[in-house]
Amino acid sequence: MRLALLILLVAGLALGSAVFFILKPQDLSDVGGYGPAAPAPARDLKVVLKNSLDRGYAVTLTETEINQWLGRTLVAKQGGVLGSQVSLERLWVRLLDGHAELIMERRIAGRPFTVSMFITIEQIQGAKGVITNVHVHGGQYHKDLQRPLRGGRFGSLVVPQGYMILIRHAYEKLIPLFAEEIRLGFEEMARIRIEKNRLVLNPREPEGDLLGLPSTF
Repeated sequence: MRLALLILLVAGLALGSAVFFILKPQDLSDVGGYGPAAPAPARDLKVVLKNSLDRGYAVTLTETEINQWLGRTLVAKQGGVLGSQVSLERLWVRLLDGHAELIMERRIAGRPFTVSMFITIEQIQGAKGVITNVHVHGGQYHKDLQRPLRGGRFGSLVVPQGYMILIRHAYEKLIPLFAEEIRLGFEEMARIRIEKNRLVLNPREPEGDLLGLPSTF
């Protein structure tokens, strides 16, 4: 009986802690472009990507630049995306070493709330060129644990990949708003590299034979 009560107590504390961190929005102060003092965007990213593809040179987009552009673009297009009780304030991108975090800053009944999804880009040299795969995860929780993979965050709580099914539809509704930029930046680019605070895109195919090299580059 005592063991059962102890288990229930621990489970209750764990659930309460999880709810607390879910309701607590994640800290965005480290995201490039966040805050009123951030510089205004200087480049139209659609034009930058098109010029890169047309002229065959690599382009580097900073986290700040991407977020400033998203803020300007999404404000102009977001009408009707979400209902009146759940408003989308901003979409942010945090660029990390090897993966990105797509963050939705929302208000639910007037209260701030954040959800996010980790994205990893894998590129493989195929018979007809480079194949780009987008994976919804941010790698392992720990280097010694293969599963589960980190899927994203509900509030400040990092959740496993399987929980992304609960928010994936909200992200899918945003895809048509940036269809052209997604095509230019990901479908048409031969090489994509996510680094800390920046995204490097290259339209030129890798030189030489990639056999014997890692499948992700």
